[in-house]
Amino acid sequence: MKTFAFVFPGQGSQSVGMLDAWSDHPVVAQTLQEASDALGEDVAKLIHEGPKEALALTTNTQPVMLVAGVAAWRVWQAEGGALPAAVAGHSLGEYSALVASGVLTLAQAAPLVRLRAAAMQEAVPVGTGAMAAILGLEAAKVIAGCAEATAALGNSAEVVEAVNFNDPAQTVIAGSKAAVEKACEMLKAAGAKRALPLPVSAPFHSSLMKPAAEKLRLALAETVLAAPQIPVLNNIDVAVQQDADAIRDALYRQAFGPVRWVECVQALKARGISHIIECGPGKVLAGLVKRIDAELVGAALYDPTTLTQTKELLA
Repeated sequence: MKTFAFVFPGQGSQSVGMLDAWSDHPVVAQTLQEASDALGEDVAKLIHEGPKEALALTTNTQPVMLVAGVAAWRVWQAEGGALPAAVAGHSLGEYSALVASGVLTLAQAAPLVRLRAAAMQEAVPVGTGAMAAILGLEAAKVIAGCAEATAALGNSAEVVEAVNFNDPAQTVIAGSKAAVEKACEMLKAAGAKRALPLPVSAPFHSSLMKPAAEKLRLALAETVLAAPQIPVLNNIDVAVQQDADAIRDALYRQAFGPVRWVECVQALKARGISHIIECGPGKVLAGLVKRIDAELVGAALYDPTTLTQTKELLA
């Protein structure tokens, strides 16, 4: 069998009905019920019916993406899928990876990510923060451009930072609205092909999220973590941690630090992994894998058809 890793998607991959293809699978029904009990609401109805606007609310997006990733993982296990050599997750997806590894239960993780989402939204009022994807420019130039934009505004309240290193030519920036707009303008002048504003409600992973991270830190301190059963490669340090306090600290810092996805994929390859399977809705991470390293095989697992394809691919 091929040496493979599972990776879990974060915000942006949600869609109404994203678990419908598995609606009759008992493991999915059980997962939805667990999440509903933990959150005190009907998560299955929210995912099945939406509406889209409700799913797009950060306080809903983060729990439903957690649940969808865990559901796909549990179907894989129930259908006799082998254990991956490692797991990781993009941003919020790291929580799905920790559930897959046994560090957190779903009942622990669901309220935790809802708290994380609510704290992030409260940290920066809607409309005052922004994010944008910078395409066609190497990461080092994006970092430099953000520093120049911040300096040009000359106001300590205006910040913009590189926060998601998604592939060698796609970096997401975040910060205060004026600073993000200034950076987009300067980065296009520096050679970026496009600077696309993202439809998000807060500047995730920027230093503006520090107040949210403090609330999360308090909740994490009270959360009992089990030892990982599968190595979990984290976003913030591109490292595998075994110690519970080190895992808590990484999750705390991840809330206001960058998602180093390019390095995460490279680190998985360095562990001897040849196939990286996105577990959960969408194909975003599978696509990034190929752009980060053409030698790696990226695939997605999100319905019965792709489950069969993934088994065949890894055989």
